[in-house]
Amino acid sequence: MQEMILILDFGSQYTQLIARRVRELNVYCEIHPWNKIPTLNNNIKGVILSGSPFSSLDPNAPKPDLSEIKGKLPLLAVCFGAQYLAQNYGGKVMSSTIREYGRANLSSVNTAHALTKDMTVGSQVWMSHGDTIESVPANFEIIASTADVKVAGYHIQGEETYGIQFHPEVYHSTEGALLLKNFIVSICGSKQDWTPDSFVETTVADLKAQIGTDKVILGLSGGVDSSVAAVLLHKAIGANLHCIFVDNGLLRKNEFNSVLESYQGMGLNVKGVNASEKFYAALRGLTDPELKRKAIGKVFVDVFDEESKLVEDAKWLGQGTIYPDIIESISFNGGPSQTIKSHHNVGGLPDYMQLKVVEPLKLLFKDEVRRVGTALEISPAILERHPFPGPGLGIRILGEVTAEKVQILQEVDHIFISELKADGLYNDVWQAGAIFLPVQTVGVMGDERTYENAVALRAVSSTDGMTADWCHLPYEFLAKISNKIINQVKGINRVTYDISSKPPATIEWE
Repeated sequence: MQEMILILDFGSQYTQLIARRVRELNVYCEIHPWNKIPTLNNNIKGVILSGSPFSSLDPNAPKPDLSEIKGKLPLLAVCFGAQYLAQNYGGKVMSSTIREYGRANLSSVNTAHALTKDMTVGSQVWMSHGDTIESVPANFEIIASTADVKVAGYHIQGEETYGIQFHPEVYHSTEGALLLKNFIVSICGSKQDWTPDSFVETTVADLKAQIGTDKVILGLSGGVDSSVAAVLLHKAIGANLHCIFVDNGLLRKNEFNSVLESYQGMGLNVKGVNASEKFYAALRGLTDPELKRKAIGKVFVDVFDEESKLVEDAKWLGQGTIYPDIIESISFNGGPSQTIKSHHNVGGLPDYMQLKVVEPLKLLFKDEVRRVGTALEISPAILERHPFPGPGLGIRILGEVTAEKVQILQEVDHIFISELKADGLYNDVWQAGAIFLPVQTVGVMGDERTYENAVALRAVSSTDGMTADWCHLPYEFLAKISNKIINQVKGINRVTYDISSKPPATIEWE
């Protein structure tokens, strides 16, 4: 089994960043809720405790059972985790008079210590806490401080347990990667052998053992995730993989035929199914985003069920679920979470389908999926495609979805994406698309007054979709796009550009 670092999540907005930094060191890791600690074994090389929106002084704050971890495995506690250990083992935590948030600098650091080796005095760290560690127990040695935070880092003597008040996973902590490497490689002894090639080798072997000679049905979307999942499964089980590509009427312009051809050129066994009218019928009259997502998901399952019955003796459903899908659909406390938005490929299948689920990418972030795709020699034309939501243009049309609106938005989107490629900007953008707004605005074309639709253009930069910044596209480019859309797409007389980042906004509008 793959050795790993275990990350216990207390609900921090930065937990996913911890995982990303660990994996950037070519070390595998998993995030688990603090109260659902998996069975410990020799493959777990160390444990990291995340921060939390809770104060450690709050009586309702998480109280993890660390009896099988602390003193037995290397343990790094970040922010809330550091406060929790200090408070529960004889130290004192107090509410800060001034909330400490943002950049700070280390005023002292024990550069000879295993955790902080080679770090420098004056290096920048990122603080995000409302409490502070006032004092530590006698067996805690302080190994780092800032001007305002005496206990910025500590080590519990006699065991490999450490606490840091700052966030090394955030890029603003300039030597955070060094600290994490010190912990994960030097202290935990991780081998740094988790690479795309090793993932492919291990995953294909696991899929062979898991599936055997059974048949698998997989729904292709044309995106990176389902494509990589399909090639992994094909590598493992060959002709026993049956792919279905459903045209839900909500794809980009000409996408159904072009993607279908590319898949067939890859040697995959793919069947294309045009079910547009079924999706349009199910969406008729719906305006609520969640209801639209659920309607699209239901029709997809129905169509998929109908097609799967044509594959005799199919036992499995393959899905391109990736880690952010799962993370955004569960709660860190293991209970009912406040769902930001429903993910169409998370949560299992209706009982009547009676197919077991296989998700070869469920523990990968988006950029990791692309690297695995490169290792599988999948065409860059597929791997470099921007992410596209499962519900397609159905959640980029605010309000009721109609065939007419879809056609208009397809034309707008086609112009936007084509011009990004023509101007060499496509690969500088992580995801781009157009949104059909539920408003009409006054315009003038020639000497005539118009009262037509408005669209918003959205382009963001990101690494994995967990956070995203809006792209600063050149004004000249935006002006050209706006002019082209208004002149060429009948029914549009106004173009806007979305300059919201995630958080607080999401990438998609619905």
